[in-house]
Amino acid sequence: MRPSLLLVGSLLLSATVSQATEPPRPYGATPTERQLRWHGLETYGFVHFTVNTFTDREWGYGDESPDTFNPTDFDADQIVQTAKRAGLRGLILTAKHHDGFCLWPSEHATHSVKQSKWRGGEGDVVREISDACRRHGLEFGVYLSPWDRNHPDYGRPEYLTYYRNQLRELLTGYGPIFEVWFDGANGGDGYYGGARERRSIDNRTYYDWENTQSIVRELQPDACMFSDAGPDIRWVGNERGAAGDPCWHTVSGDGVWPGHADTKVLNQGERGGEHWRPAEVDVSIRPGWFYHASEDDRVKRPADLMKIYFESVGRGANLLLNLCPDRRGQIPERDVQSLAAWKNRLDQTFATDLAHGARATTSNTRGDDPRFAPGNVLDASRNTYWSTDDPVTSAELVLELAAPVTFNVVRVREHLPLGQRVDALEVDAWVDGAWQTVGRATSIGAQLLLQTPDTTTSRVRIRITDAAACPAISEVGLFRMPDEAAP
Repeated sequence: MRPSLLLVGSLLLSATVSQATEPPRPYGATPTERQLRWHGLETYGFVHFTVNTFTDREWGYGDESPDTFNPTDFDADQIVQTAKRAGLRGLILTAKHHDGFCLWPSEHATHSVKQSKWRGGEGDVVREISDACRRHGLEFGVYLSPWDRNHPDYGRPEYLTYYRNQLRELLTGYGPIFEVWFDGANGGDGYYGGARERRSIDNRTYYDWENTQSIVRELQPDACMFSDAGPDIRWVGNERGAAGDPCWHTVSGDGVWPGHADTKVLNQGERGGEHWRPAEVDVSIRPGWFYHASEDDRVKRPADLMKIYFESVGRGANLLLNLCPDRRGQIPERDVQSLAAWKNRLDQTFATDLAHGARATTSNTRGDDPRFAPGNVLDASRNTYWSTDDPVTSAELVLELAAPVTFNVVRVREHLPLGQRVDALEVDAWVDGAWQTVGRATSIGAQLLLQTPDTTTSRVRIRITDAAACPAISEVGLFRMPDEAAP
């Protein structure tokens, strides 16, 4: 009898496993693990610092003496701690801008901190910033301009060897790198070792991007690469701090290379594109990218930064906010104060999720399986999600709140490993005995921050009105932005 009972039990277990509800199939292009980690950062900082800081230029010509770079009180900890206190989760440093001056003692360059009088030629800005990032728990990334207005071989095949050697130095000497930034500005007039001429290159072919980018994959496989053409992250198409609405994470990628792309496609993405290449919004806290004393009274206000946040992170993009060290080598106090006030506004808005403690119900749960239950949207985990049966691409989710609340921001996130699935949604609130629509949106993706009028209710309904595949929603949150924190 025992063998028979064991056989029956085994068959029952097998039947149960075979009848388990399968997760939804991914829809379209999906992110890699490195891209998922990048999505999770949401906000991080740019640091523009080089000879331009001391010449009052935005683009150096390439003929600047290395001695021009001479910060009087460089403090990497002050820069990094300022970023951390602002809520930025990483920093990307301009290790070399278009002027060709290197902020590290490159063995391949004659135009670097090694040739400057700063710290007797023994200084290394890249080392100090990267070490400070590790001390304070921030990610570290590098910007290495492909265009070099100083180097005599720029525009010739020999320059590629030089550029790639520098890339290898940065990727092997400064610890883990989370992002490598390839600028699209390429070719033009410059010093070029004394030639003082204009040089043009074909930016589709000159850098041999496939082989250049393979160096990053080999030496820093977890790093994302940024350019107009990715391959991991795309430019948003402007420097105003605004992603498109909608802003799809996917693009087709045809006919695009660094320095050449359709800015509308960069800004909005392409629904159903074959490549997962989300947008990064780069914008400076000042009008310029480098420090200029004449801009001390033009630092972006906290309200400006809130607007940028909602139009970047709130549309599913990541925000790369540029900071401008001054001639001391520190972030100016006005900038520090604006960043701190911005962080305070974000904390005031998002510290308390008003949906906490709610009960979630839905019109459809995938296979009636608790793994896909509506309550998953309230567990603060991006790894769980609510989903519906495959044929169901329109559905509603209702939050029954523990008590009436007043909200004006709704946060919705999709489960990104399954792709960007939703094409339209509406948010309703139960007011005066009826449902009233308080907001509409198109794309969700990594994060949607939907601003609504101040709404007091004890019931909120999220209606997925159109989707390319059954929805997979990982989070729904309700927040109230105080009047004084609003953009």
